[in-house]
Amino acid sequence: MKIRKKDVDKEKVDITDWNSWGCEPSTFDWSYDSDETAYVFEGKVIIKPSSEEEEVEIKGGQLVQFPKGMKCTWKVIEPIRKVYTFKKFDWDAWEKSLEE
Repeated sequence: MKIRKKDVDKEKVDITDWNSWGCEPSTFDWSYDSDETAYVFEGKVIIKPSSEEEEVEIKGGQLVQFPKGMKCTWKVIEPIRKVYTFKKFDWDAWEKSLEE
């Protein structure tokens, strides 16, 4: 299970009906019951998936996809503000549309 992320302008993603979330610096464990796609407006987070050796840094200006079933630890370095959805998001089709 891998986290996908890509630097992208928010205009390249339809986030109009996504939920918003924010968090001050903190550390907490989290798990994903379904796929989550998020756009991070600002902040910096280090995520350590429990099944991976490598940490993943996420920051403002990135689209991120967390896979269903992933368990991880979030370390919020800088206050984060994001929007997210649990609706199906076809990452591969979206990336292809950026090339057109």
